[in-house]
Amino acid sequence: MRNQTHTPDPITVQVIGASLVTIAEEMGAVLRRASYSTNIKERSDCSTALFDAQGKLVAQAENMPIHMGSMTGLIDALLASELTVRPGDVFLTNDPYRGGGTHLPDLTMVKPVFVDGELVGYSANIAHHSDIGGRVPGSNAGDSDSLFQEGLRIPLVRFATADGIEQAPLAFVELNSRLPHERRGDMLAQLASVEVGERQLCEVHRRHGTPTVRAATAHLLDHSAKRLAAALREVPDGTYHFSDLMDPPETGAEDEGGAAGAEGTRIAVAVTVSGDRVALDFAGTGPQAAVGINVVRPALEATVYYALKAVLDPGIPPNGGFFDAVGITAPMGSIVNPREPAPVTARTDTCQRVADVVLGALAAALPDRVPAAGHSTVTYVTFSGEHEDGFFVYPEVVAGGGGARTTKDGLDAVQVHITNSSNLPIEALEQEYPLLVDTYELIPDSGGAGTHRGGLGVRRDVRVLGDGAEFSAHADRQTTRPWGLSGGHDGSPGRFVVNPGRDGERQLPGGRISGVRLRQDDVLRVESPGSGGFGAPADRDPELVREDLRNGRITERAAHDLYGLGRASEPGRQ
Repeated sequence: MRNQTHTPDPITVQVIGASLVTIAEEMGAVLRRASYSTNIKERSDCSTALFDAQGKLVAQAENMPIHMGSMTGLIDALLASELTVRPGDVFLTNDPYRGGGTHLPDLTMVKPVFVDGELVGYSANIAHHSDIGGRVPGSNAGDSDSLFQEGLRIPLVRFATADGIEQAPLAFVELNSRLPHERRGDMLAQLASVEVGERQLCEVHRRHGTPTVRAATAHLLDHSAKRLAAALREVPDGTYHFSDLMDPPETGAEDEGGAAGAEGTRIAVAVTVSGDRVALDFAGTGPQAAVGINVVRPALEATVYYALKAVLDPGIPPNGGFFDAVGITAPMGSIVNPREPAPVTARTDTCQRVADVVLGALAAALPDRVPAAGHSTVTYVTFSGEHEDGFFVYPEVVAGGGGARTTKDGLDAVQVHITNSSNLPIEALEQEYPLLVDTYELIPDSGGAGTHRGGLGVRRDVRVLGDGAEFSAHADRQTTRPWGLSGGHDGSPGRFVVNPGRDGERQLPGGRISGVRLRQDDVLRVESPGSGGFGAPADRDPELVREDLRNGRITERAAHDLYGLGRASEPGRQ
């Protein structure tokens, strides 16, 4: 090992920093290419990261923002455990209340990294598995009323040693999944990923020397902290408030505080900026829910970190250096800090709303930086059933509209906030599952009208080709609408419809659904929400209105009624 100075020059710091990020990215590439399930190999519902010996996040690949804080909990759990850590060990868990990601389908894996017998860091990943047991195929329905209904719960266990894979935990997972062969393949892909991270991190230490790498890492973390501090000093000191509502319960289910309010659970935040510090207090947020939309602490932290980074300084390096400057307080027993064993599988619906309220609060301080609300939910659908190759589970997150910005329209058909997965290509879907996509299109008028129009949601019609299928889903913004800013109109809500335009057409109630039986040739329509507009519609450039009309983004009725096109006084004219 080279014996270099403990205070590396700036170029060496940047070289080491770039190397760490590159390693994390390559870990992600290995995970995706080696996995079996479409949810990982096609949709990239996974993340990879490196940590230092103290458990600080030093590099994360650009994948899922919700995982930004999630894997940190895994390292904390390992450091707090009584497990002996030896070279060659690999650990696994999925318990959201004990450092294992944020819901049960997310299996987290970590491998301690040793150089010449000394612990120098950790190689870790997290991947959403398409079935981990539980009451419904896919393990991801939003209407479960307990964590125990949501799937297999894995404590922090040793998955592998220097002698090879421990067969017992692998067998437990396979036995409890409807897709054991796929689970084995995806877990081995995770193992290959952390081993790549270990090997390449060792190479960086041997090339530069462990003291130099440690000093460079400390500098990179400090740099991130200083960038956040500089960004916060540009925000006027003060406390900024905002709140929003989750959709009301469809079944009148009761939460721990009594009957759930007809208006839905409130998410409230007070963001206090003082110099180079920021504190977020979620007092006033409603009680934990009886269904799986509760958010454990790591998911709350990841969402807050994302929202602050996105608004204050998107260029902050992807590490945990700025985490310590952020204070987060949430009432115990609330939907953003639930008591075990509250169900959490659809926690992303609430995380999206948490991001919305943080951004909404900051809009008062930084009005030129905050967009209107995007579709602000995770329209997560699962089709499952038997086909000629055995049982199948098709999971998908359908994109929606991105919020209009201060100078631009919102983006159509994108994932917003804490999700960053891709869509599943129709070719892959139809090749792997007994399903056919009849329609895949943007929804006209779904984006809120404004000087800058909100992004459009998506309509996707999926036809069942086999003997039948079961449909489950979780989504919000089925009742509440993504809000506009500065006079911009709200976006449209989403919905699920069985056999649209045919005899027996029916809209499914709300967005927390499980066990809907579909027969051969039935069609399930998914419509994701649009997004809010920015600024008064009357101020929109008439030529942009005409272009939207020509491109089918708005209807003639919207062009006339909302934008005044064709009136004596068109938008933007006196």
